Amino acid sequence: MARITSSYKTKSSVALDHDTTIIAVVELSLKTWVIAGHVPGLDRRPVKKTAGRAEGLKRVLATWRAEAERSGRRVERVVVAFEAGRDGFWLARLLCREGIEVYVIHPASIPVPRGRRAKTDRLDTDMLLRAISAWLRGEPDACRMAAIPSAEEEDLRRPSRERTNLKTERTRLINRIRSLFALHGLVGINPNTPATRSKLDTLCTAEGDVLPPNLRGELDRLFDRLDLVKRQIKAIESARDERIAAAGKDETTLTGQALAMIAHLLTLTGMGATTASVLVSEVFVRKFRDRRALARFVGLTGTPDESGSRRRDRGMMKGGSARVRHVMIQLAWRMLRHQPDCALVRWYRERVEKANGAGKKTFIVALARKLLIALWRFVSEGVVPEGMRFANA
Repeated sequence: MARITSSYKTKSSVALDHDTTIIAVVELSLKTWVIAGHVPGLDRRPVKKTAGRAEGLKRVLATWRAEAERSGRRVERVVVAFEAGRDGFWLARLLCREGIEVYVIHPASIPVPRGRRAKTDRLDTDMLLRAISAWLRGEPDACRMAAIPSAEEEDLRRPSRERTNLKTERTRLINRIRSLFALHGLVGINPNTPATRSKLDTLCTAEGDVLPPNLRGELDRLFDRLDLVKRQIKAIESARDERIAAAGKDETTLTGQALAMIAHLLTLTGMGATTASVLVSEVFVRKFRDRRALARFVGLTGTPDESGSRRRDRGMMKGGSARVRHVMIQLAWRMLRHQPDCALVRWYRERVEKANGAGKKTFIVALARKLLIALWRFVSEGVVPEGMRFANA
């Protein structure tokens, strides 16, 4: 199944020529941006501060291009880099439309000196400039680049992420209501049922008194917010189900391809709409070099610790997408029940037959990794995992 994917580079495909290339790095902040760069023909390293955001950045680049041309250099390439953060990728997409080469750097991939050090925006731009210059010279380990998603790809992830945030808010509200009940000796009451709110008028504290007026007011407001969150969750799920039901009508866009993948995954027994939506929007619309890159992206790989003759593993890396990793662990446990004849499930049961609790948890991570790779091949190549049952079979 063909996919539209975001661009990602592990190394620069063009040799760096300092005499024809402007390299600019941007330290983004809420009010002002600090821009530093290498400009052909200038011995100094210019640093500018602008409050104009994207327009200010483009003015600075135009000024540097003019200075390079005045010094007798012809600028053939303009490279801009900044760290991934709160501002997302809108700036990268905007500059790409202007014909500028843009890279978004993973902040954790930039080496930082140990111990106490001075930190200013100018020092941060110097560090970014050294990292991107080394990467452009052909040193892939100098820093790592993030894939720049399209606006459609980012919007595709929005419903599942909003639903996750709303579920977290729902849990917080329920726990808050339970805590207020516990303050007055009321335990064993489930705030998540509609009947609980209807009983507030007749509910008494452990001392036999009616609920205090301020407590009752706070409870009413908490229940109002809880009802709102529940309605929003249902609205998101209803809209998602409607989109999945219409899958296959238009596969020329990324959204159409994603919906087709989700519908394809839902043909498997034990696969839910929420799980399929998260896997497709967060993982399967991306392009991965091989299965190892896929497992590293999710964080379902080990963390080796080797020195001399010592060999040990420090457990799961947990450096990838925690959202997808949690979904895959849950799916792996669910597949043990719904897919007993699957070869991957049989592989798991053979190894944990005599294992203790810790061993079962270790192998469930391995099962989640194998299952993720199998599902990736299922939606991308049509390879059905051995022994996997279909829901309509």
